[in-house]
Amino acid sequence: MARKTEGPVFVDTSAWVALAVTDDRHHGEATAIFQELLKRGMITTNLVVAETYVILRRAAGHRAAISFLEMVGASPRIKKVYSEPELEDEAEEILRRYSDQDFSFVDAVSFALMKREGIEEAFAFDRHFLIMGFRTS
Repeated sequence: MARKTEGPVFVDTSAWVALAVTDDRHHGEATAIFQELLKRGMITTNLVVAETYVILRRAAGHRAAISFLEMVGASPRIKKVYSEPELEDEAEEILRRYSDQDFSFVDAVSFALMKREGIEEAFAFDRHFLIMGFRTS
């Protein structure tokens, strides 16, 4: 399917980790498309940021984790949306409805936000986005 070339893309933990960890199996692919996607604008959540920080801290060390936080905070092209009760209610409904899937709460909040914002594409290497009918970069 052709990639939509306008509008923001949602960024998942899997993409942030692939960008930062050079031995991640998706690192080359992630770095090859990052600048293109960044030009369109990126949206992520505070939950994705928190999850990414923990993974990077363990996989790549303190400096890599802090660099990630600084990059997200400094970029005018990356919007961080904070999870709030209504969004989390929508996420819980997704988790109930898709009981046959192993979605995380962070995944479900991401899906709820994408639906709310009309975002169809995720910069992600997580098959869960495909299961929910989103395109991945």
